[in-house]
Amino acid sequence: MPRAVIKEKCAQYCERGKPAPRTPLVNNDDHSIISTYGAEYRGLVNYYLLAGDVWRLNRVCWVMTTSLLKTLACKHDSSVSKMAARYQATTPTPHGPRRCFRVSVERPGRKPLTATFGGLPLRRQRTAVLTDRKPVPPTVHHKELISRLLRGRCEMCQHTGEVQIHHIAKLAHLTTAGRPQPAWAEAMARRRRKTLVVCADCHNTIHHRQPAATSTE
Repeated sequence: MPRAVIKEKCAQYCERGKPAPRTPLVNNDDHSIISTYGAEYRGLVNYYLLAGDVWRLNRVCWVMTTSLLKTLACKHDSSVSKMAARYQATTPTPHGPRRCFRVSVERPGRKPLTATFGGLPLRRQRTAVLTDRKPVPPTVHHKELISRLLRGRCEMCQHTGEVQIHHIAKLAHLTTAGRPQPAWAEAMARRRRKTLVVCADCHNTIHHRQPAATSTE
């Protein structure tokens, strides 16, 4: 069991060398708090079950337990001892009963939703199988404007190639009293977008400039 891992994991739940509440979780419900701590602890223990000195994770368990109880105490404006008495339970294991912390959420017509922290015997399992799964690559969704730029198609004349962005401050600026709405303004109003992807010629036309000279001229 690497000592550096134990030190690193303990540091995640400590401040100034002591177990501390996790402020970002205080506004969550009790089930979510205990479930979060339980999942993190189970993942760590199951990963090192092949180690001969897996019992060294007792230190991490104590730190995480104290941090969990302090987080619950901070949420309910109570004390650590009261939170321990409130959520303490016992779970059966192949090596005998173990103490854990459990919360159940009753659901009408369905089984209660239960979250548990602890209750894992820190005994070496020689037959444990370690499976390292490759993380699923996240799906990156481009913003609409970026996707429109990547298409490289003018939204006025539909020509492909290098494009530019025409931008206005407000959609209300598209109309002028007593004047007909130009084609580019109609396109922006129809899309309800303050941007328009256009080619250089169309962009010059929008700004009342002469179209850019082509390579054949």
